[in-house]
Amino acid sequence: MSTEQKPIRVMLADDHPIVMSGFSTSLAGFGMEVVGEARTPDEAVEMYGKIEPDVVVLDIRFGSGLSGMDAARSILKQDPQARIVFLSQFDQDSLIKETYRLGARAFVTKDCDPADLANAVRQAQAGKLYFLPQIAERLANLSVRGDVSPQSQLDQRGLEIFKLMAEGLTNAEIAEKLNLSTKTISNISQSIKEKLGVERQASITKLAVRHGLIEP
Repeated sequence: MSTEQKPIRVMLADDHPIVMSGFSTSLAGFGMEVVGEARTPDEAVEMYGKIEPDVVVLDIRFGSGLSGMDAARSILKQDPQARIVFLSQFDQDSLIKETYRLGARAFVTKDCDPADLANAVRQAQAGKLYFLPQIAERLANLSVRGDVSPQSQLDQRGLEIFKLMAEGLTNAEIAEKLNLSTKTISNISQSIKEKLGVERQASITKLAVRHGLIEP
């Protein structure tokens, strides 16, 4: 009877086919088996349920609509033991912290060495956390300094409104979009500005970009 260990079954989710193909080739070179490639967050959630991979390597940004974070929440809801590795060109401190808080096993940047991605997948499959040295250092610094990001200062509704503010929507437009009164939005937006110490539109947008909440 063979005692050869089965290859780790990996599912990739990224909206750039060339990038996904490159990572697929790299992982195969480390003896891993890529069993699925999703192009959208919705497809990633559906595919996960069908193929039940050992590890999901999930991009954070998918253009418009749902994000990789949304997909991860849905996957973890259907399988709390899911092993997720986030992969992104964005490496803002607060965004990194949020991925681990969400339940991811690792965060690696798209310019990392293929061996680092393979190590992240191996550690995730074993149920362990994996930190690139530079990521670990930044998270340690964040803990020492204290987290003053919008994600840490605002509740879910406040964060949703802040993102719309950062995209340039007026209070009236936000109220219509969320089916709330303009007065309610006005009060919440003023509270958000006071909590985050910002007032001007440019400052709000810059803060949202810096913390990975909207595209630059």
